[in-house]
Amino acid sequence: MNTNIVLIGMPGAGKSTIGVLLAKETAKGFVDTDVIIQEREGRTLQEIMDSEGYLALRGVEERVILSLEFHNHVISTGGSAAYSAPAMMHLKTNGVVVFLYVAPDVLRKRLTNFDQRGIARRPGQTWDELYDERLALYQCYADITVDCGTLGHDAVCHAICKELAQR
Repeated sequence: MNTNIVLIGMPGAGKSTIGVLLAKETAKGFVDTDVIIQEREGRTLQEIMDSEGYLALRGVEERVILSLEFHNHVISTGGSAAYSAPAMMHLKTNGVVVFLYVAPDVLRKRLTNFDQRGIARRPGQTWDELYDERLALYQCYADITVDCGTLGHDAVCHAICKELAQR
């Protein structure tokens, strides 16, 4: 049985917040891969991007995810985790992948710090280009998709638990 619940989605979708609530609801541990990256690297995601570029951040993210061996956890991933097929397959071996879908207009309102948030994107890549590129990846890896743009955090957790119970 898959013991982990892996949350994927765009920055601002609520992966970290929903992850904590979902962990409490399901009596699982909680980990945030962005926090693990920052702890291991001793610097923020934005600092990694500023000094080494977006591809370096994606490489660090892949290495960190491939090193994880969690069971019975909710795992909140960084928004760019889906760029790594090996990382996603590693997460799927012991987890159900839940895509927290949020429409682009809702995300734009939530993200006020797009340029300082450590979002791994090509130089000059627009928000719409990034969204479209990642949406296809999230849809590819998702076992469950929850449209959470208009739902409150508790409702999103309930929707995820309902979907998991039906599996």
